[in-house]
Amino acid sequence: MGVMVEGVYQVDDPAPQTDAAGRYERAASTIRNWITPKGSYRPEPGRYHLYAAWNCPWAHRALLARAALGLQDAITVTYALPRRTPQGWVFDASGDFADTELGALSLHEVYARHSPAYTGRITVPVLWDRETRSIVSNESADILRMLGQAFDPAQRLCPPDKLEDIERWNALIYPTVNNGVYRAGFARTQEAYDEAVTTLFATLDKIDAHLATSPALVGDHVTEADLRLFPTLARFDVAYHYAFKCNIRKLSDYPHLWDYARALYALPGVATTVRPEIYKQGYFSPSELRNPLGIVPAGPIVDWNAPAQRSLSLAP
Repeated sequence: MGVMVEGVYQVDDPAPQTDAAGRYERAASTIRNWITPKGSYRPEPGRYHLYAAWNCPWAHRALLARAALGLQDAITVTYALPRRTPQGWVFDASGDFADTELGALSLHEVYARHSPAYTGRITVPVLWDRETRSIVSNESADILRMLGQAFDPAQRLCPPDKLEDIERWNALIYPTVNNGVYRAGFARTQEAYDEAVTTLFATLDKIDAHLATSPALVGDHVTEADLRLFPTLARFDVAYHYAFKCNIRKLSDYPHLWDYARALYALPGVATTVRPEIYKQGYFSPSELRNPLGIVPAGPIVDWNAPAQRSLSLAP
């Protein structure tokens, strides 16, 4: 993953990504402004442009909110090519993976437009503001929350009376599941891997048990907590189970969690955000440690269209 230091792009990130015990440590996001009705960034349809990548689970959060809330016309999107290069996330000059907003050929050019002296990692998603010609945020959790609050007056993804429960699930799922698969896949010692994978499946067991008696994570309707969990579920059997050695069980081995995942997939617009073949291209890209030959497996075949027993929707 590339990094910029005082506006200069560097192919190799000098910051260590594991601690002394071999545990993977994710770098914090660096640009965290907020959309508010009276602030510098206001919730105006047509003002914002999203930079995303199909295979990035963090970008998937933003794409899910955009689809679930019907914001496709209000917020446009540029998709990076599925596999990163030495230049990081890059774009074609034309076609489906072209940057229609700024005409950039790499994402680090977008960061340089935001700040010529930018220092930090080059990540998606990025929420770009056309009016100020700047990045609002590159933190996926913030972008998801902003879309759910600023662009939906009913605040269906994060209703105030459910906020405490939503935050409780978020606080459990992020470190043990969303980032937990990476802590397993990027571990540099047996002990670090064992710790991460054990914690990951303990949380999946807990979620499966909860979903035996609850349609969604928080009550009867889909909330932000569900949209934060789903990107990991969408990639689990085709990528994390194999590429990241998260192989104690498959998602499809969990009766309630797998049913719930398919019910989320059946929500209007969600299926358009899921690209299993692209996930495999990304997670099985050449890696000296995980996949030195870069061979992409043919399987598994996951039937996301199999009918779910439960039906999910946003709150009316």
